Amino acid sequence: MDTARVLVAADKFKGSLTAVQVAERVTAGLRRVVPGVRVETLPVADGGDGTVAAAVAAGFERREARVTGPLGTPVTAAYAVRSTTAVVEMAEASGLQHLPAGEFAPLTATTYGSGELLRAALDAGARTIVFGVGGSATTDGGAGMLTALGARLLDADGKPVGPGGAALAGLAEADLSGLDQRLADVDLILASDVDNPLTGPKGAPEVYGRQKGATEDDIAVLDAALSHYASVLGPDHAELPGAGAAGGIGYGALVALGARFRPGIEVMLDVLGFAPALARATLVITGEGSLDEQTLHGKAPAGVAAAAREAGVEAVAVCGRLALPPEALGRAGIRRAYALTELESDPALCMAQAGPLLERAAEAIARDFLL
Repeated sequence: MDTARVLVAADKFKGSLTAVQVAERVTAGLRRVVPGVRVETLPVADGGDGTVAAAVAAGFERREARVTGPLGTPVTAAYAVRSTTAVVEMAEASGLQHLPAGEFAPLTATTYGSGELLRAALDAGARTIVFGVGGSATTDGGAGMLTALGARLLDADGKPVGPGGAALAGLAEADLSGLDQRLADVDLILASDVDNPLTGPKGAPEVYGRQKGATEDDIAVLDAALSHYASVLGPDHAELPGAGAAGGIGYGALVALGARFRPGIEVMLDVLGFAPALARATLVITGEGSLDEQTLHGKAPAGVAAAAREAGVEAVAVCGRLALPPEALGRAGIRRAYALTELESDPALCMAQAGPLLERAAEAIARDFLL
């Protein structure tokens, strides 16, 4: 098949390979079997961590800003800019990766730095901001972000409420008149693979609080505090899809910043120029670290495979571990999945040797689909 044109559009293998490294390893494996094969790489992300890196790989300029981390200490956060479009990843400022090992702050972690990062994008001249939300250490409903952008959230004594979600139980007044005026002229796109509401049984504290270190008591405190917060700012927005994303930062963006919600992978495929790359391809290789039930709900491989199927291009997937039966893969538009655990059954070894194993998986794809 000397006319084969392969598009590698995979997400990261969390904990072992970045999306860029995945693309490099797959390309190397393909070319070991078919030396002349034409390969185009487009690392992808779904709005969570790795989103800025995917934008930079697609030609955006990487920039950095010194902002406030989730615990209140300074961190360096990256964002990406191309012309008047910026890609901002909240995890860069307020993500779990900024917490020391084993240390959580579910009640007090703040999104203040995410607001500072949005302001940096405004300062850079952005008129469209893709705001990727996921991987947060926070459950403050975006209160910190709003404060960084000029809002005043006050208690009954007229003093600013403290950082974090728990303090919102004492919120008496939300003065949004000081919000950065440039926000009114910006298209702010809330990009997330999460469509949960802010509170309740499917809300941010209940569904995602535990992974941020919250106890059952903490979850109850946060849910009540965020419900009160929404009663002050606007309860209607609390039920919108995406309001519960990244500890409720989605709600803050929707209710106060005029954001509009779109599934993260859809936004990122647009921003990264996926459609023209797909039009050049005869085979698409997508994937991520774990292909499982979550993959089917808005994760990058599902979005890539769906677009490929619509365009009539065959798609296969690579992954660290596979937890989906063939029929589920087929419904998602994935012809076949190649799991690294089929080559190395020891999970620790599999992660440690993910690069060479991925090259071997790509060799198998080349033999099965390109010869």
